[in-house]
Amino acid sequence: MACDAEISDFLNTFLQDFPAPLNPESPLPWRFSGATLSREELEGELAELAMGFLSSRNAPLPLAAALTHEAISQMLQADLSEFRKLPKQEEEEGKDNEEMKATVTLLDTTEVARSFFNQLWKVSSQWQKQVPVTARTPQKEWVVSIHAIRNARRRMEDRHVFLPAFNLLFGLSDSVDRAYFAVFDGHGGVDAARYAAVHVHVNAARQPKLLTDPAEALKEAFQHTDEMFLWKAKREEEWERIQRLGGFVTFLDCWRVNAALAVSRAIGDIFQKPYVSGDADSTSRELTGSEDYLLLACDGFFDFVHLDEIASLVHSHLVKQEGDGAHVAEELVAVARDRGSSDNITVMVVFLRDPRELLESGVQGPGNSQADVRSQDLSAGLSNPQTDTPQRN
Repeated sequence: MACDAEISDFLNTFLQDFPAPLNPESPLPWRFSGATLSREELEGELAELAMGFLSSRNAPLPLAAALTHEAISQMLQADLSEFRKLPKQEEEEGKDNEEMKATVTLLDTTEVARSFFNQLWKVSSQWQKQVPVTARTPQKEWVVSIHAIRNARRRMEDRHVFLPAFNLLFGLSDSVDRAYFAVFDGHGGVDAARYAAVHVHVNAARQPKLLTDPAEALKEAFQHTDEMFLWKAKREEEWERIQRLGGFVTFLDCWRVNAALAVSRAIGDIFQKPYVSGDADSTSRELTGSEDYLLLACDGFFDFVHLDEIASLVHSHLVKQEGDGAHVAEELVAVARDRGSSDNITVMVVFLRDPRELLESGVQGPGNSQADVRSQDLSAGLSNPQTDTPQRN
């Protein structure tokens, strides 16, 4: 929990390092991953940019979320037309197609980033004088253990998201204390997993059903993110790029859709539609306060560690570490790797009770907990003290 002194120290240091707005020649302190983005992608990409940058500077998490929200809100109200960049085809051929211009509005990420950092600097300067109450409101402290390894694969294609300050990031002020945790398992590349990690929670936050039906809101967020990603793939001519690189992937160790995928639902996979659907499963559960922890992991873990083993493995770790759960995910990853998993492995353990309390109470078995594990590619959850919504485990 960040105190006023920590907030003040961070803002003072931040503004000492960045005493003035960036000028057109100044190097950017943090960059977007691509050259262009759509107007619809802007909020998610700005949130990813700001949270990554502020976290790298050790900003208190609630402050980082509140600063990001305020800077994005002001940015979205500004005139963005100066950042417009013509689609490549329109640029090269000089097309004057009004329909294309209406549906394809791309923004230059370099200029957007420069303007956004200046907006972040402006908000920080204002808050140095007076920090809003919302940014100083005590937040629930989550104990979360995360570990991810590339393992024997050529690339790390998993992505994960840990967002305890969900309400602050999206300016939600109702009585529900929300947190968001997710693991996204890429396949055939990292693009879809990275895209989901940036946009699913943003789309969920903007769903009207979030306040009354978080499971349905999350489901609709998956569908909308899938649509956004497919549109992005089409506009960037992804198929031609893959063909030019000679790309073709097949791995027949199990039944696969079109000899390529072992899942029946996923974000992306434009060339597997309609067989591969972006329609996610969703579940909402009432928590009683007796639940111990939430575990999210990819199939690199679940293919080698059975659900029934998890409780005893976590308990054994807590015994060895005298109730310190900070490295339990690391140990679970090691178990899967030692049993022969060569895939990327990501494990996230979100403690719903203090791990020391779990050790003292002698909890070892699963008790009355409910399990929901599926062999699919993406998992995400919105959580609050009353409701936990796991998605695509």
